[in-house]
Amino acid sequence: MRKFARLLPLVLLFACSTPRKADLLVYNATIYTMDSAFSTSEAMVVQDGKILATGKADELRKKYKTKETLDARGKFIYPGLIDAHAHFFGYANSLRNADLVGTTSWEEILTRLQEFAKTHPDGWLLGRGWDQNDWPGKQYPDNKKLEELFPGRPVLLTRIDGHAAIASKTALDLAGVRAGDKIEGGEIDLLEQGIGSAETGPKMLSGLLVDNAVDLVSAKIPDASKDEMVRSIAQAEQNCFAVGLTSIDDCGLSVSDVGAIRELQDAGKLKMRLYVMLSDNPQSIDYMEQKGILQTDRLTVRGIKLYGDGALGSRGACLLQPYNDKPGYLGFLLNRPEHFDSAAARIIKAGYQMCTHAIGDSGNRTILNIYGKYLKGKNDLRWRIEHAQVINQADFNLFGLHSIVPSVQPTHATSDMYWAETRLGAGRVKGAYAYKQLLGQNGWIPLGTDFPVEDISPFKTFYAAVVRKDASGFPDGGYQMSNALTREEALKGMTIWAARANFEENVKGSLEPGKFADFIILDKDLMKTPEKELLQTQVWMTWSNGEKVFERK
Repeated sequence: MRKFARLLPLVLLFACSTPRKADLLVYNATIYTMDSAFSTSEAMVVQDGKILATGKADELRKKYKTKETLDARGKFIYPGLIDAHAHFFGYANSLRNADLVGTTSWEEILTRLQEFAKTHPDGWLLGRGWDQNDWPGKQYPDNKKLEELFPGRPVLLTRIDGHAAIASKTALDLAGVRAGDKIEGGEIDLLEQGIGSAETGPKMLSGLLVDNAVDLVSAKIPDASKDEMVRSIAQAEQNCFAVGLTSIDDCGLSVSDVGAIRELQDAGKLKMRLYVMLSDNPQSIDYMEQKGILQTDRLTVRGIKLYGDGALGSRGACLLQPYNDKPGYLGFLLNRPEHFDSAAARIIKAGYQMCTHAIGDSGNRTILNIYGKYLKGKNDLRWRIEHAQVINQADFNLFGLHSIVPSVQPTHATSDMYWAETRLGAGRVKGAYAYKQLLGQNGWIPLGTDFPVEDISPFKTFYAAVVRKDASGFPDGGYQMSNALTREEALKGMTIWAARANFEENVKGSLEPGKFADFIILDKDLMKTPEKELLQTQVWMTWSNGEKVFERK
């Protein structure tokens, strides 16, 4: 017995000194853990897809025996970036369509379409990405040339923000859209000839559709085949991993889309973590009330995405006072206030998040007041306003009063800054893209890209939030810099605050023990790199769940 007592300390010492087995040691890095102290580390250990420990490499080597090691070569490691507002499935679909982003005229679009049609000769001709604000005269086009160049073929070309489109005559005919038709929450535009003039002849559709009117035509587009969908989703996922995204909030999916996601994830064909907001329709509400919250390691479904109003660029945003460049015109809500009120009553009962797109100051005020009716002050339900783009100064306090989360996309500020004041006027524009003022309401703010409305790169999000200039360095001094975020705030908005917006801050968003081993290795230090070099930041590696899913060759 005495002999055993003498041996016991030696046994315990040996047991304590035996390294614990683990999967991976990453070392020789500057690791931004994104913990509450915003601390950095030089190494970390991963086991079973989760962070086991962070610290000094020598100390971790003594404590853990790992199957693999990774020398980060002095590079910079961050939690996998989380896009708090995007359209992942929409982006995947867009990869099969003509790319119209960056076009500088209607004529350039027609040229691109003719080239695209050579390799896509049959069926619907689809494109996305045009913005008339980038063209001479900034005027909307019409569809006259589409029928001439693509006779008998349905064509639908969606604006960059998804809130307007140009449809060919064939597409309009297939959808049964006629001159004089009206739709709530949308507009069907007519050519000027024959309207309010002495000209004779029937009124003609211009092909321009705004907001809900777009759905009249897009509803007629056949679904992609399963093989096409799988291929485009795989490409979209790789593109996202390549820019450091490991989690995406997909805003506005159908119940059947959720089924497709689960099937792909169960088969190991989709590794991206997705937080899904279901579209605003009866099927989604039924799913919410019958199924409740769905949460797996890679998929969360707990939000309903509603559209309060349209977009500022297409003048669909609902304003309290008329557009500065369209006297007497206020824009419009996409549904009556009673619809949003009814939805709020059911969503709060189900424990879901209400996530509502609101752009104009009237649109935001309407939704904020409806939220306030049900939230009744401070709470932890984390209902979200998506975009929160133009806020009346009298309404900012409503975010803090009712703990409403403003979910914003910084590149909207740098995309819209060339013409936003033209739409809003010098006074009202001060309440637009006011990210610092919004941050002050609750002390945190999630950031997203809104791709494919904007580019998928989160480094453009970071740059726009902090520097508030375009890629050429315009404007000198930055755009409305009183509402710029600090680098630390911007990084939190793309990691831990984005996770918090989804009730997922305990499992991701930082590199702390017990959380998912989702991390990226960058060639630049986002906290210290000169602003002129930020947009050149490249991802060296992306890891999800302790697995390398992207490596730059």
